[in-house]
Amino acid sequence: MKVSNSSMVASNFTYPLAGLHCAKCVGRVQAALAPFAEQVIVSLSPMQVQLTGIHGNAALGELQNAVRAAGSYELLAQAAATQSAMPASLTASPPGAGEYTNPSWLETYRPLLLILAFIFTASILVQLGQHAGHGMGFGAVSSMETMRYFMAGFFLVFAFFKLLDVKAFADAYAGYDLIAARWPAWGRIYPFVELGLGVAYLANFAPRTTLWLTLLVMGASAIGVIRAVLDKRRIRCACLGSVFQLPMSTVTIVEDVGMVLMAGVMLALL
Repeated sequence: MKVSNSSMVASNFTYPLAGLHCAKCVGRVQAALAPFAEQVIVSLSPMQVQLTGIHGNAALGELQNAVRAAGSYELLAQAAATQSAMPASLTASPPGAGEYTNPSWLETYRPLLLILAFIFTASILVQLGQHAGHGMGFGAVSSMETMRYFMAGFFLVFAFFKLLDVKAFADAYAGYDLIAARWPAWGRIYPFVELGLGVAYLANFAPRTTLWLTLLVMGASAIGVIRAVLDKRRIRCACLGSVFQLPMSTVTIVEDVGMVLMAGVMLALL
């Protein structure tokens, strides 16, 4: 139903989005939400959708289901509403509306920090357990073995998250990785490469070859991450697959470069 400009101006409801990586993603989400509003504007930076003139029977659940059906995307429940010249009866907040606040740095990266802390702790405990009957205590812990077990845990855990949804990871990875951008199949292969590296580190198989492969694989990945961060591109980091929505930032650079440095140090110590 059309209403003249003198009686009201359509409300603009802005919902945060997650999972967008490129212009194709923008087009998919925009097409999915088009039936629910008079105007749909999807953007990558910031990652959000602005809906103007939402149809009266469009509930939040319907909007979210439509976005999910379009791909590995998520419409978040919080929404910011901008209204003007609206009758009181029409100024109610949209379904799931609320003030959207950016999470703190610690809240954003808490999953990643917890995972890294668990892996580091496990790398220490494994060494203590191996020499428990010898009364060596922390004297059994060596920097070389700590790095080896840490890298084993890192690759195994991160491969696990990527393997939960290989396609979603590959789509996200192609948005910034140098190799995956030119050869999309690399994004589907990469989780298995990480899995293989994790097993190799855990079994201490062909250490020198494993370390060189780590330098090549993580080095190439780090270059893509550094370029994306320097370009200030607001995209999702694919390091934990599609399970956690982590933004690309200097934290991701430290993660990748740290693995490269550890592999280099281990090579030097062999």
